[in-house]
Amino acid sequence: MGHAALAPDTPDILGDRDFDRLSALINRVAGIKMPRNKVLMLEGRLRRRVRANGLATIAQYCNWLFTGNNLDGEIVYLINAVTTNKTDFFREPRHFDFLVDSVLPDLAAKGRASIRAWSAACSTGAEPYTMAMLLDAFARDSQGPDFGILATDLDTEVLEIARRGVFPGEMVKPVPPVLRQRYVLQALGAGRTEVRMAPSLRSAIGFARLNLMDERYPVGEPMDLIFCRNVLIYFDRPTQERVVRRLVSCLRPGGYLFLGHSESIAGIDLPLVPVANTVFRRN
Repeated sequence: MGHAALAPDTPDILGDRDFDRLSALINRVAGIKMPRNKVLMLEGRLRRRVRANGLATIAQYCNWLFTGNNLDGEIVYLINAVTTNKTDFFREPRHFDFLVDSVLPDLAAKGRASIRAWSAACSTGAEPYTMAMLLDAFARDSQGPDFGILATDLDTEVLEIARRGVFPGEMVKPVPPVLRQRYVLQALGAGRTEVRMAPSLRSAIGFARLNLMDERYPVGEPMDLIFCRNVLIYFDRPTQERVVRRLVSCLRPGGYLFLGHSESIAGIDLPLVPVANTVFRRN
């Protein structure tokens, strides 16, 4: 039996009650705040899920989600739909300058044989591939330490893109020419503009789904580097504090935490020393 569609002139809108239920669910599962001024954004994102599930309206979708035992199967797709995936190669470039000029020489001088790094909200992969280029170049040029990178995100769709390592050619413009030449492969064939990350980079990165709302982060051995940039801005203060504490617990003493330039952890009692703008070293 098909679902009744709206009359042609009836707008398909997200009602107040459904907005409240969805925003509470999204906050509980993903830590993302959904203020009232996001209602139009949420409506737009939900329409794709309405169609994907063969439903006719947002109200039907919400009813199906909350009363039809469909939450477990749908929650990953709902969270994928509402997450923000802004990413660029060499985004906030001063962080990468500091990584190359100060952090990697420091870790090498301490005799680290292998560097463990984590991109904790990797989106479609520009950040971990940027890290991999710099870590690999450092290892080659200064017989520096070996490395491995863990790249995680909440969104399974962006992880799939990251895993493939294929990007529009425009995206790699911020990559310095010497690194582009070494690590970025052009597509063969006339008129094809996409690029692929070199196999050596792809094999150095492990991609996995991880929710920063979880009580613990199963990332294995302590990390030397953690990048968790422009994620905390979506959380309220108590959530920010819990997430940062858990990140720090995954960082080895002397390891470095990089946050986004607009993020602050001032006033949170942590075993961290600021060493550059939004870069911290664990005591």
